Amino acid sequence: MADRTRTRLLNALKSSGPQTATDLAEGLKVTPVAVRQHLDGLLQEDLVEFEDLKGSVGRPKRVWTLTATGHGRFPDNHSNLIVGLLGGLNDLYGEEGVNRLIAHREAQSRKLYLDAMSGTTGLLEKVEVLAEMRNLEGYMAEVVEDGASLLLIENHCSICAAATACQGFCRSELDLFKEVLGPKVTVERTEHQLSGDRRCVYRIEPLT
Repeated sequence: MADRTRTRLLNALKSSGPQTATDLAEGLKVTPVAVRQHLDGLLQEDLVEFEDLKGSVGRPKRVWTLTATGHGRFPDNHSNLIVGLLGGLNDLYGEEGVNRLIAHREAQSRKLYLDAMSGTTGLLEKVEVLAEMRNLEGYMAEVVEDGASLLLIENHCSICAAATACQGFCRSELDLFKEVLGPKVTVERTEHQLSGDRRCVYRIEPLT
């Protein structure tokens, strides 16, 4: 039970970002005392850290977040193997070879996403299907309505190591989203994990 609660805490901090112990307790339906005990244990293991934020009134709020070690608990598709393979591919075939690999991956994903979207009606349904597909790939994706826009939020990058080694993967994914959602839609990446943000966020809007 304790291990399960610890895992849920880490998942909550990964998917929703920095939170207080009270916020975490409410979301996980456990007592704040239990949450604080688990957070203290995770702190000792360097999986979480905190910052005391001063408000206009009252005591500072202690806000918890994952450390780099904590983020490392989430899979990134065998990062060492992937980075090694990319390096070998570049050595053997140069940048053109890497670009061809990225284009091949993009074509495979395009077919999968379009097949999954077959029969969908409306932009919201398309983006929800896209989020489901990305979840199957480990991106911890969700869709949030923001006025006339839709936000596709990816709380985890399952290819982070590969994308760090070759940012062509990130460019490819943005192009891919634009293609599968159609020409009457704009897609803009507003947060980018490799640029230092906690997550990747894509703002999706219909053209007027």
